[in-house]
Parts: sequence; structure tokens; C-alpha cells
Amino acid sequence: MRIRHKPWAKPELEACNFYVKSPTEQKGKWNELFAEPDRPLYVELGCGKGGFISQAAPAHPEINFIAMDIKNEMLVLAKRKLEAAYEAVEYNPDNVRIAIQNIERLDLAWDENDRADRIYINFCNPWPKGKHKKRRLTHTRQLLNYKKFLKGEIWFKTDDDELFEESFEYFEEAGFIIKLKTFDLHSETGIENFITEHEKMFCDEGKKIKFLIAEPKRED
Repeated sequence: MRIRHKPWAKPELEACNFYVKSPTEQKGKWNELFAEPDRPLYVELGCGKGGFISQAAPAHPEINFIAMDIKNEMLVLAKRKLEAAYEAVEYNPDNVRIAIQNIERLDLAWDENDRADRIYINFCNPWPKGKHKKRRLTHTRQLLNYKKFLKGEIWFKTDDDELFEESFEYFEEAGFIIKLKTFDLHSETGIENFITEHEKMFCDEGKKIKFLIAEPKRED
């Protein structure tokens, strides 16, 4: 889906006190953005309109969150949803930051001096054409970039059967272990799941939500 340019999006983001203006300048020091840098840090890659982050971050004030997307026009909507969510719980969004970043070039902004305890990838573009598959956020080359700063798990959720099944091979090639996988997330219990408008739409269409948790293999 093509997103129309919104000239007001960038100025609105730059006026936001939890927006990171220069992600590449944070390379090696993302945790320092927070008043309590020793909290766990969870990162959502490709946050879109903010349906997930606007639920997860206010629900867990004990965790620091960073949400990233490639488009100002998307991120500004996430910003608004976050503001509304924090207003509802009546405290300031001091545990969340948002930033514009091309996830395919995440290595420009993150390195081994950073520390993420969890990465979320929710309903990313499946890029079904063969020549485009390397752009998938779960492609082997992307997973190898994440491994540089990931200290914990990847939580991956999708409605796309082909993307889900082909991602198994990507995780194996990149040296990950899949700890949990399900082809019907909503039939499971004991997994925290924030249902977004996007997810509800897929469910209404009769699609099952696929989900996995993976972590890098550890050397003994």
C-alpha cells in the first residue's frame, strides 16, 4: 500500500519529546536514551501505525521500548496512539522512544555495543516475489544483523503462511533456535499477545495467526 506524503508528519514528530531525531547518532548507546538504562530493552521493528507498541509499552512501565519504522507518515500515527494510550493510564511515556529507520540498514544505527533483550517483528511485508525475498525482515541477512545486539529473543508474528514457513530456514541459517512455534496463536494460552486492528482484520478474514519465538544459539 502506498502511503501519501504528509508534510506535517515530520514537524509533528520533531516536536515530540520521545522521538529520536538522529538514530545513527545513537549507535552503540540506545540504552542511554532512558532515565533507567538498566531496564530490559524491547525493540519493535516496523511498528507501522503503532497498534502494538501503544499497547505493550504502557502495559509494561518496567521495560524500555523502542519502536522503529521507515515512514514519517506511519510513525506519526504511532506517536499519536502512544500519546493517547499514556494519557489513558495517566503517566508520561518515559519508557518508550520512536525513530525513523530503514530496517534493512539497521547496521547503520545499531552495533554490538547496544543491547536488546527482545525484538518484535509483527506482520512485516511478506515480499512474496523471489527477487524481493531478501528484503524480508526475517531473511537470513537481516537476522545476522540483529544477532549483533540481540541478547534475548525474537518474537515473530504473521498471517502469511509462506513467509512463516520459509522463515524457519532463515532462522536456521542465521544460527537461531526456534523455541516455540504455532500456526494458530489464538488457540494458545500463556503467551502475551496484544491484538492490533491489523491482526483483527486478518482474523475476520479467516486467517490463522502464525507465531514463533527464536533465540541465537549460544556457544558453550
